[in-house]
Amino acid sequence: AMSFGGSKIRPEATGYGVCYFLQEMLRETGAGELEGKRCVISGSGNVAQYACEKATQLGAKVVTLSDSSGFVHDADGIDAEKLEFVKELKGSSRSARISAYVDRFPRAKFTPRNHSLDCNPLWSVPCELAVPCATQNELNASDAKHLVENGCMAVAEGANMPSTPGAIAVFHESHLAFAPGKAANAGGVACSGLEMSQNALRLTWTRQEVDQRLDGIMTEIHKNAYETAKKYGKEGDYVFGANVAGFLKVANAMKAQGVL
Repeated sequence: AMSFGGSKIRPEATGYGVCYFLQEMLRETGAGELEGKRCVISGSGNVAQYACEKATQLGAKVVTLSDSSGFVHDADGIDAEKLEFVKELKGSSRSARISAYVDRFPRAKFTPRNHSLDCNPLWSVPCELAVPCATQNELNASDAKHLVENGCMAVAEGANMPSTPGAIAVFHESHLAFAPGKAANAGGVACSGLEMSQNALRLTWTRQEVDQRLDGIMTEIHKNAYETAKKYGKEGDYVFGANVAGFLKVANAMKAQGVL
């Protein structure tokens, strides 16, 4: 209930935010917009659902979603109607599995998870964009190589630390644009900050206003990470940029308060 505080867009914020960061990263690298690009997304929970929703709104074609049982590949794209089915499916029961997607949309293909493999075939689906939104360490060095080989140009983390250190090394060696979760998935806590502002002001902003502010915050986070990396001779390294920008923010605050 919004009658005693809260914020619109809060459930969507992490998934929406990662797409806004990804959009800025593509613009910075000269790769253009999300429009027309194939996007593989892992997971089918909150972050994956809303990353799929916003990516589709921005013109990308999302072709995968997954859960612990395996993944679905829909070459036609997971549009708003299909995503609504996933939301209802996953909201209906904790035991609901993504494999039910192919019963409803038979042109899609379900691939069960094979734990004997040293990779996840989801990351072998040809794409321009990849957004891991499932779980920690879900994308390893072998998966990263498959993404690079298939022409992926950018990876943005929706989950917390879904890429292993080996995968990140492959991305950097291949000069693939990589956005770490500490920057790319900050939309959730950013929207919590907007929620605190609304509560303090005793106001409720519209969905559009919160969404615009979220977009602005993610654009600024991208700018800070990119420009910090560039300033210290590591242009394009968003891991370095996010780490150093975060460190400087804390260090400068401690200095200003006399702690240092």
